[in-house]
This record gives sequence, C-alpha cells and structure tokens, in this order.
Amino acid sequence: MRPAMRVVVVGTGGREAAIRAACARHGHDVIAAAAFDADAHAGVDLVIVGPESALVEGVADRCAELGIACFGPSAALARLEGSKGFTRALTAELGIPSPRFVRTNDHDDAIAWWHAFGGQVVVKLDGLAAGKGVVVPDSPAATLAAIRSLAQHGPIVLEELLTGAECSLIAMCDGTTARPLPIAQDHKRIGEGDSGVNTGGMGAYAPAPIGYDPDELTAIFIQPVIDHLAALGTPYIGVLYAGLMLTPDGPRLLEFNCRFGDPEAQAILELLESDLAELALACCEGRLASTSIVVAPGAACTVVAAAAGYPDAPVLGATITGLHREHADAVVFPAGTDGTVVTGGRVLAVTGRGADLAAARAAAYSAMGTISFEGMQVRRDIGWRAAGSLVTSYAAAGVDIDEGARAVQGMKAAVERTHGPAVLAGLGSFGGAFSGAAIKALDDPVLVASTDGVGTKVELAARLGRYRGVGADIVNHCINDVLVQGARPLFFLDYIASSHIEASMVAEVVTGMAEACAVSGCALLGGETAEMPGVYTDGAFDIAGTLVGVVDRADLLPTPNVAAGDVLIGVASNGPHTNGYSLLRRVFEWLPMDATPPGFDCTLGDALLRPHRNYLPVLEPALSTGRVKALAHITGGGLPENLPRVLPGACDAMVQLGSWPVPPLFELVRSACTAMDHHELYRTLNMGIGMVVICAEVDADTIQASIPERTWRIGSLAAGTGIVHLLP
Repeated sequence: MRPAMRVVVVGTGGREAAIRAACARHGHDVIAAAAFDADAHAGVDLVIVGPESALVEGVADRCAELGIACFGPSAALARLEGSKGFTRALTAELGIPSPRFVRTNDHDDAIAWWHAFGGQVVVKLDGLAAGKGVVVPDSPAATLAAIRSLAQHGPIVLEELLTGAECSLIAMCDGTTARPLPIAQDHKRIGEGDSGVNTGGMGAYAPAPIGYDPDELTAIFIQPVIDHLAALGTPYIGVLYAGLMLTPDGPRLLEFNCRFGDPEAQAILELLESDLAELALACCEGRLASTSIVVAPGAACTVVAAAAGYPDAPVLGATITGLHREHADAVVFPAGTDGTVVTGGRVLAVTGRGADLAAARAAAYSAMGTISFEGMQVRRDIGWRAAGSLVTSYAAAGVDIDEGARAVQGMKAAVERTHGPAVLAGLGSFGGAFSGAAIKALDDPVLVASTDGVGTKVELAARLGRYRGVGADIVNHCINDVLVQGARPLFFLDYIASSHIEASMVAEVVTGMAEACAVSGCALLGGETAEMPGVYTDGAFDIAGTLVGVVDRADLLPTPNVAAGDVLIGVASNGPHTNGYSLLRRVFEWLPMDATPPGFDCTLGDALLRPHRNYLPVLEPALSTGRVKALAHITGGGLPENLPRVLPGACDAMVQLGSWPVPPLFELVRSACTAMDHHELYRTLNMGIGMVVICAEVDADTIQASIPERTWRIGSLAAGTGIVHLLP
C-alpha cells in the first residue's frame, strides 16, 4: 500500500471541504489552501485544484514547472470552462450533440442572430461567472434586456433554449482514459420547483436515475475531447464535467467544467469508497485505466443553506448555531462561514447518506434542521425529480390501466346478459343510455346515467385540507360523461366514505357538489355518507356519485355517420381534472405544494386541486348547431384510450402532437418523467385537452366559431381499425 501523501487542496469552499474529507478518510495529510504557494508547500506529493478560477490562473502550469503532480488541467485547457465560445466551437468540430449558438462581442450582432434564429435562447457570459452568468429570458423584452446587460461585461454566447432535465456527468481523466463517477443532478435555481434565478447550486443528489448509462454518455461527450487533446499533444488531466440536458431528442451538452461541481462533489464523493488522492495521482501518472474505482451502494443527497439575499446581495454576519454537531448518517461541509458567522453566499451544505435516495434525503434534511441562522435559505425539494424519473408507466405509480381494461372485458359478458332492447349504451361507454319511450310519451327520450369517483385526488385534498373542489369534481365529471352522448343532466346522487365522519369536511364537499349542480340546472337529490373506521386510514376519504341525464334518441351521440376525413377539435382542460393523480402525487412527492414553478400562475397545490371543468356551458352552442358528430371526454386513459370509445371500427384517430399548447403543469411532469415515453404520458394525463369534438371537415370552422374560447384542430379521422395514432 502506498504511504500516506501530503495533499494540498486549493480552494476553501464546500466542494473543497468534500475533497479534503474524501482524502483524509484514507489517512492522507491534507492541507487547505486558498491559493497554491510553492514556497509554503514544500514536500507536497499532490495538488488537487477545486475552483475553476485557480485553473484558469495556471496552478497546474506552475506545478508542472516544479515537478509536482497536479490533478487539474493547464490554463490553456481550462478554456473549456473559461470560454463558452471556445467550447462550443470545439464541440461543433467534434460533432458532440449541443445546442445551436453564436459567440459575439457586439450586442447588435447578438440581437440579429436571435431574430434570424427565431426561437427562445439562453444568454451567457462567455467567461467565468461562478455559475451565475446565465440568463434564461421568458419574453422577447427580457431577451433584449439580457443581451444588452451581459454584453456590457464582455463577450457573450447565445444558445438555443433546450428543455428537459439536467444532469452532471463528472469523469476522472488521465490524458488518455476518461472514467465516470456516479451521475448527479444539481438544483441550480434559488426557488422550489426550479423557480427563480440561477445560483451556484442549492443542492444535488447521486446517483441520478436518468435512464442513460454513464459509460455510454462518457463515450459521447467526454472521450472525444480527451482523444482530440491527446492527438494535439496537450493531454487533459483532471476532472472533466459535462453538464447535460436530457431533451426529448436525447442528451445535449450545456457546458463543460474543468473541476468537480459544487454541490455535486459533496454528494458524489460521499459515495466514493476508493482513495480519491490515489485516483487523482493515477490520473497524473497516466494509469487510470488500471486503477479501480469503487462506489458505495445507496445514495447521497446534498442540501445547501444560503445566506439571506443570495444570490444577488448576500447578507453577511449572521450567527450560525448547530454547525458543529455530529450526525450518524450526515456530514456538514462549511463553505461561506468562518465556523461562527456567515461570510459568503452559500454558507454550508449537508450531505446525507442512505440505502436509497429517500433515506439519504431524510438524513440530510434532518441534519439541516439542527442548523440555523437569520435569513437562512434552504430549498425543501432537493431530489424531487428523481421520483418522476423512476416512473415508466402509470402502473409503476400504482395504477394499472391495462388491468382495468382486462377487468372490463372479464365482466362484459355477464353485464350484457342483463341488457334488454332499451339499453342503448352500456359497459365501456362514458355513461349508460336507457330509452325512456316506454315511460314517457315524448318523441323518444333516452335516460343516460354515469357513475364515477374522484380517485386519488382526494388524498391531496385531504392532505391540504381543501374539500370543496373535489365535490365539484365528481359532479362535473359525470355531467361531461353524459354530455358526450348528447344528454343534459337531470339529477345527481352522491356517496362519501371516510374513516370518521367530520361534519365540516362533509359540508364542504356537498357544498361543492351543490354549486356544480346549480351551474347546470341539475338537482342534487341526496346521497350516502358512510363512516368506515378500519377501512380508511385516519383523515382519508373517498367520493363517488351517480348522475342521470336525458336526451332525445334523435340527438344521441355519437351519430352513425362518423367517418374518415372528420376533424378532431380539442377543447382545453384546466388541469389534470380527476385523472393521473397516482402518478402526479408520486412525481411531486418532494416538491412543496406551496411552490410556484416557472410558467405557473398559481401554486402547485392550487394547480393540482383545480376542479374538473364542466363542458356543458362551453359546448351548448356547438351542440345546438346539429353539426357535432361525437364528443370524447378525455379522462383516465387519455387521448389514446378515450377517443376509440366514440370511433366506428373502420376509423383511426390521427392526433397531431404539438397542435395545441401543452400547459406548464404537464410540461413539468414531462420534464420530470424522463423514462416515460410520450404514448404512456398521453394515456395517463389529458395533457391539456379535456374534450374532443368530432365533426365533418366542412363544419369545423362553424363549430370552432360557436365555442366561446380558443380551440385547436388536433387531428382527423382516417380509415383504420379504431385506434389512436399520436403523431410527432
């Protein structure tokens, strides 16, 4: 075994504290240095450079002159981080997947390129900015302001705005070989739900379940750079960190960094069982390929505590309590503190370890809960995207759509044996249809009935103590289910079950039902309230209901002339309505309900509890034209499984994705569920379309004009076998 080394770690932030800890636990003599001074560090065996600024200033070059092993690239190679324009030019030459870009010294040139590009862009300072020289404008005016502002500080780079989850691919490099450490995911923005301005990083976790193999990503994004620099005779030694965006078209390079990330290092290095100093020396000596890298099982989660006013104007001087306590499953890394008071923007980080991310996260937040200082900023949602990234289907969230379909098929024959000639639509339709001709001397009235429930949305309502909306949910869902057969509601009956009757809760739910009924002229006749201790857990409840409507047989939908060539008109949803909540609750398990993610006009809790739309007032004018052939209520199963319920067997629905704007809530889910393909997503959630109107192409303009809100032509019918095609 190699004897202990004297290791100088350049830098004094949280990242450097993690590097020192990783070296010290293998018995090395570790020295912390704000800067490398050869005279002050005689007899040093290894230098590990933490901050990018020290690399750009040439610490590795000075060590080379002195014959000291240095884990970090030369100043010339540190341009990979020091100049974004240099990196973009290199990646273009090497064919590394990256956004379109321009580098310029002139803001007028930048504005001209942006106008010619015609899309949203990210505006970046070309040089180093401690993670904060990046602006993601949300409007043309903001784009112009960002270009003009950043251009005052030097050259800028404009890049195509990419969408998707970000991850950090960090590799050890010895000039020839690159080998990745566990993939991490950073949380750059100051606010929960990834809102607010960019920071140096408010937390990270590893390994991030992104669905891509780290070795394959290294081969695509890092090894080509190592090979290129080796061929030029300038071998790259140190960490090369690729910041990646996981776009719908695959991973794309956002940036290169030439050092460990902060706070990624605090998470990744806590999982590293190998001797970091030995690995760094192996890189300096060109023998990384023969050196093992051992990573502990489980996960690590790092949470950052920032000063009041960070990142714009950190307030310094606050006294810190609890900083020096020891924790069994967490470690505290000081950064902007002298051990007593706040001296910098990011004050400290806490890293928890656990058998899985949930345990690591709990350990980190538990330890962070023992530390305090005035104005302390801590995001409560670190790691929230991991829950969604593990979901590959609705079944993985606890709801199996396929099993539900099998159950329907299993009962279909038995149910249909009870049907007589008066039953016009039954199992599998949105609502049961029963002719009333025998009981009332009208032209030919048909009774249409719907029974449904609110589903797991009630858990969220119970958790937040907001009940009125779910009362409206069940009524409006049932109104829409009979409306798709052309029926108007007559009366509604409700059913509420809970662990214990709580009068105020029941009153709120029923008030919500009564208000929804009144909007549509429907009588709330009554219902059942059941107290079921032992069946429901404390505080849990469930809601179901039955609605009966009526329509003349001549006006029943769908009409028999639905045919190829007909147009699909999408009418907006106002949220998830009452479907997909097993997935949504899992995806947002670690995101606080009072957070307001980017693009939202309300908190996440408000968006998720928005009551199901009632489409009767919206579609009444269209139905009165007599030109509507069919309606499809987009509920559980989404577009792929609800449209076929009104299609003739000889027609397929061709749905053009991108023909309507997907609301921010669904875009947030899409960005979190990186392993969930688009078909599964569109059959789990309505994705912004709550009702589809089918009409002849010649009538489409009339139908759209009659609907008093914006609608979209989202596709058409074609000859087929009764299935839905989601076209990119």
